[in-house]
Amino acid sequence: MSADVLTGTAAIGGEVYGGPSLRGRTRALLRHLGTPVAIAVVLGALYLWVHGLKLDSIEQRTLNYTYIHDRVIEHVKLTVVATLLVIVIAIPLGVLVSRPKARWVSPIVLGLSNLGQAIPSIGLLVLLTIKFGVGFKIAMFGLVAYAVLPVLRNTMVGIQQVDPFLVEAARGMGMTRRQVLVSVELRLAVPVILAGLRTALVLTVGVATLAAFVNAGGLGEMIVNGIKLSRHPVLITGSVLTCCIAFLVDWLGNLVEDLLRPRGLS
Repeated sequence: MSADVLTGTAAIGGEVYGGPSLRGRTRALLRHLGTPVAIAVVLGALYLWVHGLKLDSIEQRTLNYTYIHDRVIEHVKLTVVATLLVIVIAIPLGVLVSRPKARWVSPIVLGLSNLGQAIPSIGLLVLLTIKFGVGFKIAMFGLVAYAVLPVLRNTMVGIQQVDPFLVEAARGMGMTRRQVLVSVELRLAVPVILAGLRTALVLTVGVATLAAFVNAGGLGEMIVNGIKLSRHPVLITGSVLTCCIAFLVDWLGNLVEDLLRPRGLS
């Protein structure tokens, strides 16, 4: 009987145990299909509802394919760019402060990261607008400041919770510190890091609606216009589309988490 230290699976007579059963894979498949089916049903119901209304000229200028397509693309762009920046900033920083010699810095780093969520997003955007003006870059600063904490904290926790005996075993096999970090610590921390990234993605989709206040586009424009002009179809459409994007990115994050999770980890 041999055990894989990194994956937690066991092999007996050439057969691997610890992997998902057929019933488990079927259950996972149904769970993964549930979200996109629900999103499709909601979008279909929204489409039928809007087309069943008698829209005035103001609503027609907003509730059309071109306008909605442009706002959705802008919203997705805000979310994707902000998430990439958060990954580039938070994961390396989390790895750095999780090192034994740098752990004394972690309270300071977490304290600064907490400021991003402690300050109301709209207030932060207003302050940045007063100082630097409006535009896409200002929206990015606010989104990154708000979403960096979950990824940073989960990176630190994921690495710190790795069993020290596994680290020592890897070192005893002749691995360098960098190899241990990449092949053992980060690999086992993947589920925790991705959980933080999923949280950051959903937060970013919601907060990105505030980008409309700094002239950065997105579905927030539809929501704001619906409120200002008292056009409930416009307001509801923008809100439902934002919710659907949030559920979609969370679903995609769940798929990536399942694909990248090391075998044998639940």
